[in-house]
Amino acid sequence: MTTRVIRSIFQALGLSNRGRFEEKANHEMQRLIEALQEHPEDKAKGTLTITIDFAKLGDRIDMKPAVKAKLPEEKGFTSTPFWVVEGGLSVQHPSQSDMFGGPSEVGERRRTEPA
Repeated sequence: MTTRVIRSIFQALGLSNRGRFEEKANHEMQRLIEALQEHPEDKAKGTLTITIDFAKLGDRIDMKPAVKAKLPEEKGFTSTPFWVVEGGLSVQHPSQSDMFGGPSEVGERRRTEPA
């Protein structure tokens, strides 16, 4: 009987944990694809990372794979400007308060002038 020699990383990963690692990696990839498809933005990005640790123990080498999916980030909220007015917050700039308070003196003069 000849010894089976593995020289392919993909073959080794397929054998890892009796095929359970490949199932897990496929599952994470599917999660990532679905998250990208459902993302509301036209452009989105995710990452699938496979890490393999190797350890020598006497005359054997142990291989321990791990997989991690980083799903696309949801778009955050934008900032809203506020100004401090009388110890509180206002969305209206203090120097613009007269703009929304009604007609100014100039407007009153225009109404009284003959056309």
